[in-house]
Amino acid sequence: MIRLNHRKTKEEQFSEKITEIQNKLYRLAYCYVKNEQEALDIVSEAVYKGFIAYGKMESMTYFDSWMSRIVINTSIDHIRRNQRVTYMEDHVQEFVAPERGASVEEKMDLYDALDRLVPEDRAYIILKFFGNMRFREIAEVLSLSENTVKSKFYRIINKLKMDLIEGEVGDL
Repeated sequence: MIRLNHRKTKEEQFSEKITEIQNKLYRLAYCYVKNEQEALDIVSEAVYKGFIAYGKMESMTYFDSWMSRIVINTSIDHIRRNQRVTYMEDHVQEFVAPERGASVEEKMDLYDALDRLVPEDRAYIILKFFGNMRFREIAEVLSLSENTVKSKFYRIINKLKMDLIEGEVGDL
């Protein structure tokens, strides 16, 4: 019996890994741009950037975090290039955990508050709530310490709370 020893090429390994996480990468990009086609374009660009740099990687341990970071950076670059207002599409509901009786107005206020965050701050919220990542995982993606991520995250949450409270007072 002849057994072929087929070692996967770097291209095959990369393709397999991307296939495993493609939905996660799409959701991440979508949370930034809130547009299906733009999110697909961002993921395509990020995969291309990742593929170019993949040959230089020595360890595949943090591949998911590495690709997530590339998608985040590509999303932020895209937003800066386009500098235009985008609105949440109905599809975003499938990525949001069910909320306890929040009204449509409350949800829209929350999305508006998220849109007012700078893209770098929005990354924390997206990774935590939309990406279901733990602080340790977010720290890996953002190349920061876990404690830095926690303190920044809670500062952003407080900023969102204050923004939402001020919005309610302004409506009275």
